[in-house]
Amino acid sequence: MFSAVEIIRVKRDRGELSTEEINWVIDAYTKGIVADEQMSALAMAILLNGATDREIADWTAAMIASGERLDLSGVGKPTVDKHSTGGVGDKITLPLAPLVAAFGVAVPQLSGRGLGHTGGTLDKLETIRGFRVNLSNQEFIAGLTGPGAVVCAAGDELAPADRRLYALRDVTGTVESIPLIASSIMSKKIAEGTDALVLDVKVGTGAFMKNPDDARELAQTMVRLGAAHGVRCSALLTDMNTPLGRTAGNALEVAETLEVLAGGGPSDVVELTIALAQEMLALAGQPEADCAAALTDGRAMDAWRAMVTAQGGDPDAPLPVADETEYVTAESEGVITRMDAYDVGIAAWRLGAGRARKSDPISAGAGVEILAQVGERVAAGEPIMRLHADDPTRFAAARKALTGAVDIGERGVRAPLIIDRIG
Repeated sequence: MFSAVEIIRVKRDRGELSTEEINWVIDAYTKGIVADEQMSALAMAILLNGATDREIADWTAAMIASGERLDLSGVGKPTVDKHSTGGVGDKITLPLAPLVAAFGVAVPQLSGRGLGHTGGTLDKLETIRGFRVNLSNQEFIAGLTGPGAVVCAAGDELAPADRRLYALRDVTGTVESIPLIASSIMSKKIAEGTDALVLDVKVGTGAFMKNPDDARELAQTMVRLGAAHGVRCSALLTDMNTPLGRTAGNALEVAETLEVLAGGGPSDVVELTIALAQEMLALAGQPEADCAAALTDGRAMDAWRAMVTAQGGDPDAPLPVADETEYVTAESEGVITRMDAYDVGIAAWRLGAGRARKSDPISAGAGVEILAQVGERVAAGEPIMRLHADDPTRFAAARKALTGAVDIGERGVRAPLIIDRIG
């Protein structure tokens, strides 16, 4: 029999937990035997003192074992998923899942909701009339065998230990621990049963990881975890100092997705969608797939429409539009040299596109539309953003968030979108 206090002391004193100790503490916490305050102390000790690769692998395995692990062997196709660590304007899952499915590969995408300055894939999809994100396991499998792409919420029985621990970390200042981040992400992804996984690890002001070294460590840890559990993995480190695309907000990002699926859309969204699709298809055995062609010839759009329809959505329904709009204009003439992703994300949140707590409602049409991006020349007084909100009293707070968010100078070039590849 183990003791929570003894386990806490081991990590407090920079020791290494055994496999048996990790299995016991995760199981006991899931069953309510280990109290929240005890798990909080253990999480803080891990944050401060770290964990070995073996401990992280064991911790991940214990969280997977706390619930069910889906069996996708009956799907009849290779399965490959993508996970992003989150950012501003990051709607990549929406065009990416049908693009990969267009090549006969199944994409089992379990996604989440937005919190704070980062958007949530499920919130975006729910702006489509009738779209259902809560599916049974049977519906999940049917979507993979049929249209080939499913984007939905994780079931309650998938890594329940992580659900409890994630909520606890959020309120105890322990979110930033790389061992706990990596095990949280990978426990859910491994439990969903996918054969392979591509990770999009964001770096910059609008990302969770602010510097490349931390992001690289996180990516390497997750790739090793995948290998330890028989899931083929690769990771891209991508820039999130500047918002991705031209929109930050739920229905606004769906509209931008449709542009990409129609063969257009912002060049950075297209670039990252294709790069991640190529990574996914390479892991699925199709390294020579022409992803750009599938966007321009309609195959990806056909797969999108099939996915939306299979999940109860109407692909032809008009998207929600906010009741009010207001412009933000350039203070001087010149080239935009910087646009801070975090500030734009906060503005979108204050307009109603995001939430402070998971239970908060959102405004489907709210958000920020970017009319001029980094590297583009503007005139003094020219609109550079259009703010969308249902409640006009929200504009003042959004404008305040954008104070200092944009720099204008003589020369500006956007940094490379893809920083590194791991795996």
